[in-house]
Order: sequence, then C-alpha cells, then structure tokens
Amino acid sequence: MEQAPPDPERQLQPAPLEPLGRSDAGLGVAVDEEAEGAREEGSGGDTMTHNNFWLKKIEISVSEAEKRTGRNAMNMQETYTAYLIETRSVEHTDGQSVLTDSLWRRYSEFELLRNYLLVYYPHIVVPPLPEKRAEFVWHKLSADNMDPDFVERRRIGLENFLLRIASHPILCRDKIFYLFLTQEGNWKETVNETGFQLKADSRLKALNATFRVKNPDKRFTDLKHYSDELQSVISHLLRVRARVADRLYGVYKVHGNYGRVFSEWSAIEKEMGDGLQSAGHHMDVYASSIDDILEDEEHYADQLKEYLFYAEALRAVCRKHELMQYDLEIAAQDLASKKQQCEELATGTVRTFSLKGMTTKLFGQETPEQREARIKVLEEQINEGEQQLKSKNLEGREFVKNAWADIERFKEQKNRDLKEALISYAVMQISMCKKGIQVWTNAKECFSKM
Repeated sequence: MEQAPPDPERQLQPAPLEPLGRSDAGLGVAVDEEAEGAREEGSGGDTMTHNNFWLKKIEISVSEAEKRTGRNAMNMQETYTAYLIETRSVEHTDGQSVLTDSLWRRYSEFELLRNYLLVYYPHIVVPPLPEKRAEFVWHKLSADNMDPDFVERRRIGLENFLLRIASHPILCRDKIFYLFLTQEGNWKETVNETGFQLKADSRLKALNATFRVKNPDKRFTDLKHYSDELQSVISHLLRVRARVADRLYGVYKVHGNYGRVFSEWSAIEKEMGDGLQSAGHHMDVYASSIDDILEDEEHYADQLKEYLFYAEALRAVCRKHELMQYDLEIAAQDLASKKQQCEELATGTVRTFSLKGMTTKLFGQETPEQREARIKVLEEQINEGEQQLKSKNLEGREFVKNAWADIERFKEQKNRDLKEALISYAVMQISMCKKGIQVWTNAKECFSKM
C-alpha cells in the first residue's frame, strides 16, 4: 500500500557546528562562563531572555577605518580599507577592569563571516552587511567606495552588523563569531576548516527547487512575496529621497545668491548698509547648512538600506525552505516507487509501463529465487527510506518552528527600527524647516532696523 504524501511543512535542519577550542583571551575569560550557561538553555523560545548576554558583558565597536595598500591573491597591488574592531569587557568577575582587545578586519572578512552564518543557520534571518559601494546617491554625493564620508558611514554599518549578531539569541553564541572578534591570525583558515563552502547550496539547485516544488508552504510563499515588495518599496523610497535631496540642495545653494546680492547692495547704501549686510550673512549661513543636513540624512537613508538588504536575507530563508521541501518530495516519490515495485514483484502484476516489464515479456519470467532476492533488496531500501523520511519530517518540523520564531523576532525588530527611523527623519525635516523660518525671521528683523 502506498504511503501518504509527506507534510510539506516538515523540513531538514543541518546539524549545528561543534564548538571549537576555547580561547584564553581576556574577553573569553569575561564571557565564556556566561555563554556556557546560555547554551544550556537551548535554542528555543526561552533563550530570548538571554539574548543580550554578550552586550551586557562586553562592548563591541568598529572605532576606526584606515586606507591600506597590499597585494591580493593574484599578487597584484590593491588599495583597500581596514576597520579596527575593539572589544572591551564591561566588568571582570573580580570587579577589575579588563584591557581592550582590538584587531583589524577587511570588508571581505565581514563577508566571509556572514556567508558562514548563512550556511550554518539557514533558518535565521542573518543581519545584512552595509553596501560595498554607494547606491541611491544624489548627484553631489560621491559614489567612490574610498570616499571618507562613505567609508565613515560603512564603518557605522559594520559596527551595527556586529551588534545585530551579538544581540541575536542564537548567532551570538557561535564560536566563529567569537573568534572573529578575538583571533587576529589564521581566522580565515579556521572558518574554511569548518567546510561551510561544501555545505552551501548551489544556485542551480535552488532555482530548480523553486520551479519544481509541488506543495509549497503558503506561509513561505507569502513571505517571499512580501520580501520582494519590501525591497521594491524601500528602493522607490530611496530613489525619491535622492531626487528630493538634489532639489533641496539647489534651493539652499540659491539662497547663497541672496547673500551675495545683499552684500553687494550694502556697499552702495549708507543708511541701509548694515541691515543688508546682516541679512546677507544669515542667507550665507543658511545656504552652507545644507551640506551637514544632507550628510545627516544619509545616516537615515542607511537605516532604510539595511532593511532593503534584509529583504534578501528573508528570501534566503525561503530558498532554503524550498530546497528542503524539494528534497523531501523527491524522497517521498522514491519511496513510493520502491513500494510499488515491491508490490508488483510480490503479486506478479505490473501497473505501469516499464522497460523492465517489457524485458520480462520478451525474455521470460525471473526465477522465484531471483524475484525473492529482488524483493528482499527492495524491502531493505524501503525500510531505510521510511526511516530517512521520518527523520526528515521530525527535523523539518523543528526547522519550521525555529524559522518562524526568528521571523517573528525579525518582524518586531523591523517594526521598531523603521518606526524610529521614520519618526527621526520627520523630526529632522521639521527642525530644518524651523531653521529656515528662523533665518527669514532674522532677515526680517534686519530689514526692519534699516
């Protein structure tokens, strides 16, 4: 009798990475004991109460960015930016302060860390990195990735990336992340020794799963559509903001013409000269203020860009689900096929056309001994397939449970962060408008005193 189709929500979760050797660094002494206690709580919902144990014990910052020159893997000269990561324990167990640990990392090493996390934690919405090259910029802003202002914003983004991981209830306990903060030499070799590249799913396989899954989970399908729409909306918002910034920059700079004209006018007026000169000064200050204003706006734009890139992290979880579902359906089909073959051999009837059936008709029936041997092999394969399918189903349910717990955590974080960013942006615009009103109020007073 054929087995019923498997539950499409049941997925297979990769085994977690075994912890590596413990470091003797000062940071490790401060947090290892706390980390071990948190690990004993497991990875379920209860760990949410411990999710900030890293941030309670240590301070993480990317404090500096430095332009460097070196040779790449192809022995060619290259210029790159290195970032200084500082970690300092807030308080040692005996109440004594601990020296700050610091090391330099390239952007590519941050990328390696994130790629590793994506492979070993497929059910987690892994925090994104800041953009490697500037996107959605207004025309007066440099798109050069070596531009000091852009490097500074990326430094802030990299620090935020590390703080996101450190505050995550699961990612914060990963040993590779800990070594990223503390092990300066041979860290990349340590990551590569985990073999995470071999566990990474190919793009072709993921694309194949997307089109061939027969019973997709509607929740993940809806999540995938939501991530596409979120990316589209934020992209449009950033493009609108860039156009507004261009026009606003022009309006403010035109006020500099007021200042020039008033200053020239004051030179030919005796009684009105002082008033015109003062009004011109206010206009000059107003015109020059736009540079700082739009630079501050870029930080709010970077907060939106973070969630633009989070959309891809959501899709990564959906793709992994599709791959697991596809593997599960293939395993179920294979098991059903073997059961049908076994039943046909046992009853001597063939339900469907097969090359084996045609060969049997042409060259005669198998001997009873041969048939029994084949049935025995098929029964062993069926038993093994049932066990494998059962294991995948159990592990799959755990994957879906963990994935949706993290997605709910992400939704709360997203709602809170975007609300704060948009409110802060609105407050900034109100403040900017008030400054404009104040400039013209001051100009009015200058005119009144003439």
